Amino acid sequence: MKHFFLLLMCIPLSSFGMSISYELRMPKPQNHYFEVQMNIADNDDKQIEVKMPVWTPGSYLVREFSKNVNLVKAFTKEGKALKVSKKSKNAWLIDAGNEKNIQVKYEVYSFEVSVRTPFLDLSHGFVSGSGVFMYVEKAKNLAGSVTVFPHESFKRISTSLPLDQTAKGAGQRFTFENYDQLVDCPMEIGNQEIFEFSAAGVLHTVAMYGDANYNVEQLKKDMPKIVEAETAVIGKNPNKTYTFIVHNVVDGQGGLEHMNSTVLSVNRWTYAGKQYVDFLNLVAHEYFHLWNVKRIRPIELGPFNYDEENYTTLLWVMEGFTSYYDELILRRTGFYTEEEFLAKLQSSINYVEGSPGSRVQPVAHASFDAWVKAYRPNENSSNTSMTYYSRGSVLASVIDAMIVADSDGKKCLDHFMQQLYTTYYEGLKRGFSEAEFKAELSKFVGKNMDDFFAKYVDGTEIIPYKDFYGPVGLNVQDVTTNNPSFGANVREEGGKVIVKSVRFGSSAEEAGISVGDEIVGCNAYRVDQSMFEGMMSGMGNMETCDLLIAREEKLFSVHVTIRPYKKPQFLLTKSTSNEKRLHYWLR
Repeated sequence: MKHFFLLLMCIPLSSFGMSISYELRMPKPQNHYFEVQMNIADNDDKQIEVKMPVWTPGSYLVREFSKNVNLVKAFTKEGKALKVSKKSKNAWLIDAGNEKNIQVKYEVYSFEVSVRTPFLDLSHGFVSGSGVFMYVEKAKNLAGSVTVFPHESFKRISTSLPLDQTAKGAGQRFTFENYDQLVDCPMEIGNQEIFEFSAAGVLHTVAMYGDANYNVEQLKKDMPKIVEAETAVIGKNPNKTYTFIVHNVVDGQGGLEHMNSTVLSVNRWTYAGKQYVDFLNLVAHEYFHLWNVKRIRPIELGPFNYDEENYTTLLWVMEGFTSYYDELILRRTGFYTEEEFLAKLQSSINYVEGSPGSRVQPVAHASFDAWVKAYRPNENSSNTSMTYYSRGSVLASVIDAMIVADSDGKKCLDHFMQQLYTTYYEGLKRGFSEAEFKAELSKFVGKNMDDFFAKYVDGTEIIPYKDFYGPVGLNVQDVTTNNPSFGANVREEGGKVIVKSVRFGSSAEEAGISVGDEIVGCNAYRVDQSMFEGMMSGMGNMETCDLLIAREEKLFSVHVTIRPYKKPQFLLTKSTSNEKRLHYWLR
């Protein structure tokens, strides 16, 4: 097991004005505190405001990282204490006077297992930069360095930050071009297993934390297939090196993308059977983000405002298109058959169209409201919201099918993604607005997309799948159900049957049942969860039952009439017409 540090070209530090560097220590990992020293040099301000981000890019929720910061202290180079006062929830004001060189010291409590928050214990340290490193607004665009002093038991550091090989003394010194790059390059510090592979002309490093049933040789065969297939979508890979940090834990948390790295959190026994394909799906999803989100992006997503929400209506493109491609790439690399891919697509369509929230919340609104709804679900969320991942994925498939049909199997969504990459990332070197995205799509498909957006992006109409999929060789059968339904989900908790959610307009809602109610009995019989669900599933349309309910320790009876629930559902099968287009689409 070799000692490895990922290298990129070294970036020279700023030679004028204020400069920022950091020192990161973890002398006692069991207390879960990272100790941070922020060195401010060549200061000309009487007062300096230092801030901690409130969110991390890629995860659209204000997480208030300052809540984990202990008392912030500031000192002169000679060790004299300076006055520090709290200015706002995530900002501190330092009275610098005439001091040119200042040391800001603070501790960050780090004990949340996730891909977006820092973590430290005796087994390893994980640095998610936005939750660890403060910044000075005027210095965000300046180059700097961070020197890491690992605990003596930790032998390796895995990160995509460039290592400064000229640095002397203790610790490992890494450089960054600006603050955005610093917080976009997570660090794994510990005794992780490391292996490498090359694909698409890029050296990839995989850092594996935690005991797991993975097979390195198998991963070195399968992960390059995904890299090569995704690079082929855009036609070029912008990185020279790339780092996968994989946390093998009990409760996997998914992934978080970065410009030239990603962090994956998975169950440690995920590397066999169907679970292994799910892992490859996660790899495909997060790797595709190095283009879609990190480079092909809404204009609101960079440079970042770390003080508040960064709103965009286009998360359905960023996450939805990526969700579509993570499945399509597994098809292109042979991990799915055509039938398995179509089954996945059918499942997504039926989930989207069969969810009550799809008729309430447009996908553009779901994107914009991610900050207040997607990451803060409650018992009523399924009635009022729809995930931009799933609906965006379905829309991507429809747009792809439209392009394939209109070009008679000569173009697909890949070519549109290439156009966005070339025009905005390489050409204009910025993101695009919602209007620009719509205009680019209209231009590419050769038709006005206003009606499409009005109905299916800014509206909540059911997509006419037959019209879009038929021309590319798919039969679409409407198999909408109209079955009797109670309309509430229950769960047994401490021997009690508790209502966890109630569908809008359902039999349960009409009867007056609420979330939190305990269902004690049905038709004079005491019930447990299994018995109650069995009784409900056996009832027909317009049949009735009497439930004994406990609410706030008060017992009362509820009369329920079981009514039909219309649930849109579709069946996809391959047709014998347009086989050429279908083969091109699912190649």
